[in-house]
Amino acid sequence: MSSLSKIISAVVLLCCLIAWPSTAGADKLLIYMDNEQNNHLKAYGVAFWCLKQQVPVEWLLNYRGGSFLMNDFEGLKNICVLRGVSYTNVGAADEGAIRQTIEDNNMESVLLEKAPNIAVYTPANKEPWDDAVTLALTYAEIEYKTVWDAEVLDGKLEEYDWIHLHHEDFTGQYGRFYNSFRNTLWYQQEVAANEQMAKALGYRKVSDLKKAVVSAIEDYVARGGMMFAMCSATETFDIALAAENTDIVPKEFDGDGVDADYKSKLDYSKCFAFENFDVSLNPLEYRHSDIDTYPDRQKYIPNAANDYFQLFDFAAKLDPVPTMLVQCHVGAVKGFMGQTTAFRKSMVKKYVTILGEVEGQDEVRYIHANYGKGTFTWLGGHDPEDYQHMVGDPPTELDLYKDSPGYRLILNNVLFPAAKKKERKT
Repeated sequence: MSSLSKIISAVVLLCCLIAWPSTAGADKLLIYMDNEQNNHLKAYGVAFWCLKQQVPVEWLLNYRGGSFLMNDFEGLKNICVLRGVSYTNVGAADEGAIRQTIEDNNMESVLLEKAPNIAVYTPANKEPWDDAVTLALTYAEIEYKTVWDAEVLDGKLEEYDWIHLHHEDFTGQYGRFYNSFRNTLWYQQEVAANEQMAKALGYRKVSDLKKAVVSAIEDYVARGGMMFAMCSATETFDIALAAENTDIVPKEFDGDGVDADYKSKLDYSKCFAFENFDVSLNPLEYRHSDIDTYPDRQKYIPNAANDYFQLFDFAAKLDPVPTMLVQCHVGAVKGFMGQTTAFRKSMVKKYVTILGEVEGQDEVRYIHANYGKGTFTWLGGHDPEDYQHMVGDPPTELDLYKDSPGYRLILNNVLFPAAKKKERKT
């Protein structure tokens, strides 16, 4: 072989080595989710981005805080660097060690295959910072679309794998802000928008419209949809289901009185999560029912410094679903308040899985269950990093809370649908 031929052959070999990485090299990438991660929240966005590129992601439950493992492909490292997400290269020997660790411990690998289509139920006049989930989705750079009453009743939920409900009042009582805010412009605009929507869709009262919406969402979940809810959407969703055949709304909200026989007509069998509760009939009271532990919780949680709830430690190989939902780098999560802050454990139905609770108290914060062919997961409180969010408060800057355990719980739910294939049939 001539000197020129040797040079050409060497160049070709070098190009091949560059184009085709050796199997002995680092051909996978691990986004670890323990305390060494620089940005936990954006890490979920990177995992979602991989799914959008049709690259499967393994969710390594309980391994280094619930890490993500995927094939290294063009652009992945750049995305991690641009978003400030920490990662490490994983070669064949390293991968084998990881899998052995998972096999020998309370850990599991779950394959995420397809990016879920995400919907957020919210009126058009709401700002993104009105909802912790839209804040989380926006910060993590995860795509979502919004729907409200007209879209829900028009069957548009069939386009989505997952829907989020936040501080909507499904009883038609406008969050029970009547006593404090009925003379403010924003409250009057909210009432007007809801009344206009009810009229446009052929309903006499907003409470009747919301019952129809709740029924449509219940049907969506029963046929395979996944629902995540926070704040007052949790409590009022079940209240609306129980009160389907009665009127629990004071005249200050809907112009007519409460059904005198409402107690005997509340049907708890229709509820997703709660039973044996009673509702508030006082329009001046800032609460919907006794499901919410507030204000009783002030006796055992006097301030924010004492407000924590514990996440349950599930058997990852036997119960991968609840394990996915509690993935976090800490076991105790800072509590946070909302229109509905927490749920009375004594009123939670027996089939519901408790994911997080205040130990030693009649209070749970985070629950999950199957419902028909679908699932629901509910988290009490409004904003994990704004302890007592008030009307008019500025939005939370998530760049200051990029490792927030509470926001991680939200984003666990966003990725959860990617791990489960389901079919909805009419």
